[in-house]
Amino acid sequence: MHMHEGHDSDIQTLKILLAHWIEHNKSHEENFRKWAEKVKALGKKECAEYIEKAADLLLQAGDALFEAKKLI
Repeated sequence: MHMHEGHDSDIQTLKILLAHWIEHNKSHEENFRKWAEKVKALGKKECAEYIEKAADLLLQAGDALFEAKKLI
């Protein structure tokens, strides 16, 4: 096996993983936001703010993964 064959396989795997991670994070982010709204409705504003903060961080992570995907 040539060195580039394994490298090419890793690149293809990474492309698939990045797409999966982006979608996975988006799903979690949306779910966090839905739950933050539910928690707010229960009168737990501070708790909801932390859940929203986590959702924002997932959005940032997704953006970073998207940038990585563009460069691969």
